[in-house]
Amino acid sequence: MVFAEEQGSYLGAAAALKSRSGRVGFIGGVRIPLLQKFEAGFAAGAAKARPGVDVSVDYVSVPPDFSGFGAPDRAKEIAERMMADGVDVIYTAAGGSGAGSLEAIAARKGVWAVGVDSDQYQTADPGVRDAILSSMIKRVDNAVFQEIQAFIKGDRAGGVKRFDLKTDGVGYSVSNEKAVAPVRRQVDSLRQRILDGGITVPTKPDLTLRTKTRRVFTP
Repeated sequence: MVFAEEQGSYLGAAAALKSRSGRVGFIGGVRIPLLQKFEAGFAAGAAKARPGVDVSVDYVSVPPDFSGFGAPDRAKEIAERMMADGVDVIYTAAGGSGAGSLEAIAARKGVWAVGVDSDQYQTADPGVRDAILSSMIKRVDNAVFQEIQAFIKGDRAGGVKRFDLKTDGVGYSVSNEKAVAPVRRQVDSLRQRILDGGITVPTKPDLTLRTKTRRVFTP
């Protein structure tokens, strides 16, 4: 089972719409093609929702160094640096490193975090939960349920199955209802345009959308 992470990340358009400064950030764990799908979707969604938005991009590490998925201290430093530059909404897709980014964001008034994979508003420590605007969610529950249903109906094909917005395999969380409410209509409109085929979400980063210089953390 694989997922259309770029489509779920595109709905991070909520970040651009919620930003007061017009500056949003993406922190990836390791600069690999999978994580660049998250980056590509997020930057494209932000630019579509708010033309001219400033998108900062940084990764905790680059191959062959894969420590970026387990270095919360470094993710925290990157988040703090972004916020010092005026970024006020940060989407972090960095595995265990995300805890450091969230800690930094929660300590700064007026800054929002966007979680990843699961609804982090429901799983995070209560002390940081209110800083979470939304999360890009992978609906593994739906994917597994759909596969069980298919098996019961006689499907024995196996192979690789891709779950996207159309199959309800990815999406964005609205658990923090008060925070998401002002932008939800616009985000849902973009979601529908993807479903209708009016928007094709990129899977590779568009360098022209990075209006700030890429800075990769070097230990």
